[in-house]
Amino acid sequence: MEQQNTALVLGATGGIGGEVARLLVARGWTVRALHRAPERVAVGGDGIEWLSGDAMERDDVVAAAKGAVLIVHAVNPPGYRNWGALVLPMIDNTIAAARAGGARILLPGTVYNYGPDAFPDLREDSPQRPVTRKGAIRVALEARLRAAAADGVRSLIVRAGDFFGPRAGNSWLAQGLIKPGKPVTAISNPSSPGVGHQWAYLPDVAETMVRLVEQADLLPTFATYHMEGHWDPDGTRMAAAIARAAGKPELTVRAFPWWLVTLASPFVPVFRELREMRYLWRQPLRMSNARLRAVLGGEPHTPLDTALRATLIGLGCVEGGAGRKDEAPDRRQAAATR
Repeated sequence: MEQQNTALVLGATGGIGGEVARLLVARGWTVRALHRAPERVAVGGDGIEWLSGDAMERDDVVAAAKGAVLIVHAVNPPGYRNWGALVLPMIDNTIAAARAGGARILLPGTVYNYGPDAFPDLREDSPQRPVTRKGAIRVALEARLRAAAADGVRSLIVRAGDFFGPRAGNSWLAQGLIKPGKPVTAISNPSSPGVGHQWAYLPDVAETMVRLVEQADLLPTFATYHMEGHWDPDGTRMAAAIARAAGKPELTVRAFPWWLVTLASPFVPVFRELREMRYLWRQPLRMSNARLRAVLGGEPHTPLDTALRATLIGLGCVEGGAGRKDEAPDRRQAAATR
C-alpha cells in the first residue's frame, strides 16, 4: 500500500539527503524530492519523483508530503548562509506537513547543539548549551520537534561525526584535509595536536537511518540516536588512512591553516563560519552508540580504508572504475554491524 512506503526527501541534492533517497529507492520505497527547478536535477533512472516546490513554502511541502509516511528533513542553507532566516521556517513547514499527513520526520542531527561543557563524551541526554550562533539555531530546531511530539508528531534524529564519502558534498574532509578533483599530494589536519575527532561514513549514516525507520514500531515519538562512526583518537588515524587509500603512505601531514581562515574570515563568509566551529577541533568529543545498538543490535560500519578508498575515487582524487564492485561494495556486506 502506497501509504506505507512513500517518503518525501527535502534536500535530496545534498550529501545526506541524496544518500538516504537513493537507499530508500533501493529498499523499494516510493521517493519524492522537492526542488525549485526539478528539471535541472532530475536524473533518468534514479527512481526519484522530482517535484517543483520550495521548502520555504508551507503549501508546497504539505502538498508534496501528502500520502507519505516519512519526511526526510535534510535541507540546509548552502555555505552556512542565512541560517537565522531560513532554518527554523523550513522545519516549521516540515512539522506542518507531518502533522497534516501523519508522517514521521527524519532529521540528520549535528554536534553544533553541544558546547564544550558536554565534552568529551556525548550522549543523547547530554546538556545542549551551544557556544555558537548555528548551534543555538539547531537547539531551537530540535526544541520545535520535541514540542511537536507532545502533539503526536513523530520525529527521529540521528547524530554522527563529520561526514565523508563519495557524494558527501561540502565536508570537512573535502574542504579542509584534501583537495577534490586533484591527486592527493598533502593532507591537512585541523585538529589541535593529540586531539581526537569523530568521523562518519555517509553510506553508513544513511544505512543506519533507514534501518531505524524500518524499526519504526520500536521507536518513541521523539527519538534520538548517536552513531559511533570512526573515532580518530589523536588526529593522526584519519590522515594515515587517507594516505594509504591514495597509495602514498609517505604523504606529508601539515597543520590546517587556521591563521589564514582567521585572517580572511571578515571577507569570506565560509571562512567566518568555519572559524566559528574551530572549538570542535580543539578538544575531543565522542558519541556513544549504546542506545542505537540496543535497537539495531549493532551499527552499520564500513572499514575505514574501504570507505576512504571509495571516497577518494568519488572525489576524483585517485583513479578507480565507478563500476568496480571491489570499490563500491554492497552496503549490507561492507557496512557490517559492530
